[in-house]
Amino acid sequence: MATTIEASHGESTEETPRGRAAAVMNIQQAAKATQVEHEMGFFESLKVYRKGVAWSVMLSTAIIMEGFDLILLNGLLAFPAFKEKFGSLQPDGTYELSATWQTALSMGSLVGQIVGLFLNGFIADRFGYRVTMMGGLTLITGFIFIPFFSHNIVMFLCGQFLLGIPFGCFQTLACTYASEVVPTQLRAYLTTYVNLCWVIGQIIASGVLRALVDRTDSWGYRIPVAVQWFWPIPLFIGCLFVPESPWWLVRQGRIEDAKRSLAQLTSESDSSFNIDETVSMMIYTDEHNKAISAGTSYMDCFKGIDLRRTEIVCVCWVVQVLSGSPLMGYSSYFYQQAGLDVSNAFTMTIAQFCLGGVGTICSWFLMSRAGRRKIYLWGQVCMIVALFAIGFTSLAGRSNVSAQWAIGSLLLVYTFIYDCTVGPVCYTLVAELPSTRLRTKSVVLARNTYNLISIVATIITPPMLNPTAWNWGAKSGFFWAGTCALCLIWTFFRLPEPKGRTYAEIDVLFENKVPARHFSSATIDELKPENLEKKEMIMVHVEKVESTV
Repeated sequence: MATTIEASHGESTEETPRGRAAAVMNIQQAAKATQVEHEMGFFESLKVYRKGVAWSVMLSTAIIMEGFDLILLNGLLAFPAFKEKFGSLQPDGTYELSATWQTALSMGSLVGQIVGLFLNGFIADRFGYRVTMMGGLTLITGFIFIPFFSHNIVMFLCGQFLLGIPFGCFQTLACTYASEVVPTQLRAYLTTYVNLCWVIGQIIASGVLRALVDRTDSWGYRIPVAVQWFWPIPLFIGCLFVPESPWWLVRQGRIEDAKRSLAQLTSESDSSFNIDETVSMMIYTDEHNKAISAGTSYMDCFKGIDLRRTEIVCVCWVVQVLSGSPLMGYSSYFYQQAGLDVSNAFTMTIAQFCLGGVGTICSWFLMSRAGRRKIYLWGQVCMIVALFAIGFTSLAGRSNVSAQWAIGSLLLVYTFIYDCTVGPVCYTLVAELPSTRLRTKSVVLARNTYNLISIVATIITPPMLNPTAWNWGAKSGFFWAGTCALCLIWTFFRLPEPKGRTYAEIDVLFENKVPARHFSSATIDELKPENLEKKEMIMVHVEKVESTV
């Protein structure tokens, strides 16, 4: 029985001598493209893909809005004008939001993000990254009106929930697009740039709130909300011209469109880079994925070898929380206990976010010299040491001013370590390790797992520190050191090293069930000329691919 495959030019070919010759030619081009990608250095890759880098940076800038909104909401809860508008009058004449409403507002955006992420898994696969991003930006432009003109706390909560939906879409789109428009040598830099955008948003929000902290009228909280209108319109205009991901176009069978898109993402170079060969490599990788698992639903993420890949990306993101990051935002709290006034403590918070930005840039230099796995491992080791140091320092007591200064400073050290290692590197791992056909849905599942764990952490961290609740104070460092140690054990046994591997090579390593610790040293001969016959059999394994070109 004749089977049908898709050749590099987008036409179906049958299992005939002519069809097999076309398949082998496609594989030969894929093999050459793989070799060229390995041989391209950082600067050569940057020269060829400089337009792809620029488009990826533009698209990732949308994450700044999410980082801004996160800090904005937390800051508004302490604004006198906001509390007077939406809070209740207290016996002492002041206004306060109830603990229930504070929790609801904090969770509203998270719940919206969870909904948006799941929707994005369907929408992005169906309509592409470009259209999905434009739709999200349009929604945000409209949804900002709700909190800006809110008359009561319920209306403001609805606005936060609705804003969370497009923010959830951006979380997936930014890192998946970055991972698909540049070669291996540049993936780590552009995916970790997503973390830097998050930090930039937090810095901007902190600066805006710091400037308006003494304003008592309604514009004290309306102006920060209105600042969010600055981003969507220029980003939407940019999206009108951004090339679609060639990987997504290949998955849709639009081979000629993929070539045109790749031409828009790259520049002419004296190197051996060739658009037709690179698209052939994408076709081969996609066909290889379909030969292993043809499905693209959420359930397919939990079948066969994709179950292992889903587990890895989900836990990678969970490690961000369980390694102790919920404590990072409390350095100003300990500085206040040491005698620093509220205004200066707020300034220290801005300095902490700046430190996070510096850490993210430092991670670029680390990743150029060490693998993702090694950075993840040693980052967690250093964080465990810092968390234990925080815990032991707290034994001096709350009344010890020097101890409180030390705890606040250790949290700044912890923040720098986190943003050099686990914080940004996570974005690279979750973008590189899923299969290309399930990447969007895998990242959705990973981010939503992170969001769910974050909700739990958001609930339990304040009682840990609050003297009227669990009253652990900085002793909670012991708790987070323990969870970080568990993450370290998982990382050692389960986290593979994708550095320097093409997506096709990562597929082969997972298919062959290579242990995580051996990913970096494993030899892959799959694309060597002497193995072309084996590759041909994989290509013709697909029963039928319907041509759309």
